[in-house]
Amino acid sequence: MTADTVTDRFEEHRPFLTGVAYRMLGRVADAEDVVQEAWLRWSSAGREDVREPRAFLVRITTRLAIDRLRHLRSRREAYVGPWLPEPVVTEFGPAVPDSAERAVLADSVSVAVLVVLETLSPLERAVFVLREAFGFPYAEIGVALDRSEAAVRQLAGRAKRHVDERKPRYDVDPEVRRDLTERFLAAASGGDLEPLLALLAPDVRLVSDSGGKAKAPRRIIESADKVGRFLIAVGQDWPTGTGVRVLELNGGPALVFSADGVVDTVFQADISGGVIRCVYVLRNPDKLAGVPVG
Repeated sequence: MTADTVTDRFEEHRPFLTGVAYRMLGRVADAEDVVQEAWLRWSSAGREDVREPRAFLVRITTRLAIDRLRHLRSRREAYVGPWLPEPVVTEFGPAVPDSAERAVLADSVSVAVLVVLETLSPLERAVFVLREAFGFPYAEIGVALDRSEAAVRQLAGRAKRHVDERKPRYDVDPEVRRDLTERFLAAASGGDLEPLLALLAPDVRLVSDSGGKAKAPRRIIESADKVGRFLIAVGQDWPTGTGVRVLELNGGPALVFSADGVVDTVFQADISGGVIRCVYVLRNPDKLAGVPVG
């Protein structure tokens, strides 16, 4: 295999490997670091016995991501305030033509699911990602993780039950979600509490992530009245010249606020039954650097 062929073969699979690593780690930079390390191992390893490059690369990437996740756990335990995943633009493109497959991929990268995946062990998370997001056979996952097929099935069942019990149910219709997101923006910025309360579930929650690096609540806010009043106060406090647009992040519409060419805040909502069940507010500048301004 020539040097050009080695590079081309890896680049063919890079987007897929990055998708696996991101769902494992919840941060784009960490995912890219893992994939880069996988490239170094691929480019320097003997490949005479590699019959399935994709399976070989997934095995390397998954094991590296598990190691990275174990290392990150201690850092996240010391994280200031709630932790949310780094937002990622989700444009699956023509490579994913099937609407059902798009829905699965969008769900597997949603903020709600990634938050729940944080509560799994690294091994359970790897099995869940490979099985539920990408449909890998149990036997192939077993090879990737050096586990028996029976052990993988057990891990997969436990992980899926855990996620299903904790994952919020929300509407996946993109038009419904976008319409309610835009109405949410209009209500929050209008300064009138009643129209906003009409969009919020009685038990709505607001989860904000600043990492201690920006002004934001360090505890989860609960109830429609408290969340609504907080959002009205925030909506009246935006600096002059702040721009906002709707952008698809993590499989759903998000409100991206920017000022002076820099993304300042991202709002995204879980929507079910025509109302907002949870509002995610991301203000950690380290996690917003990759969100396009416009």
